[in-house]
Amino acid sequence: MEAAMLWWVLVVLLIAVGLAGTVLPALPGTAFIFGGILLGAWIDDFQRVGTGALVAVGVLAVLSWVLDYVAGLLGARKAGASRLALVGAAVGTVLGLLMGLVGVLFMPLVGAAVGEAIARRQDADRAGAGRQALKVGVATWLGMMAGMLAKVVLSFVMIGIFIGALVA
Repeated sequence: MEAAMLWWVLVVLLIAVGLAGTVLPALPGTAFIFGGILLGAWIDDFQRVGTGALVAVGVLAVLSWVLDYVAGLLGARKAGASRLALVGAAVGTVLGLLMGLVGVLFMPLVGAAVGEAIARRQDADRAGAGRQALKVGVATWLGMMAGMLAKVVLSFVMIGIFIGALVA
């Protein structure tokens, strides 16, 4: 296989890993996608994928990261989450990686709820504290899912810009 073909295989692999990273929190998905696109532009000597396309893709990558981060926080804050709920969501996310797709999707909810329950363990109203912990867990999870959805959509837009520049 010639060298150029190997470079293009690496482009495809980087983009594929990036797409996986849009749903797996341990992988910086849009960074891998951007890296693949940048490599593809370099292979072609920036002839078809130029500065404009790369800037647009870079802005979308940064926007994706910001939205992903902010969405979870907004969901948690809207529900009145404590700092422990946010830590719990992060721990749940990491543990979820060990449990496959179901773990990745639902362990942040469990982690946020457990963190909030720990933060409210001194509350006299145990039932109210439990309801609040569940509310925070669900709100944090919904925020994280909204951020993930935004990240997936922006990733496909990034890839679309790249493919459009290549074939134009």
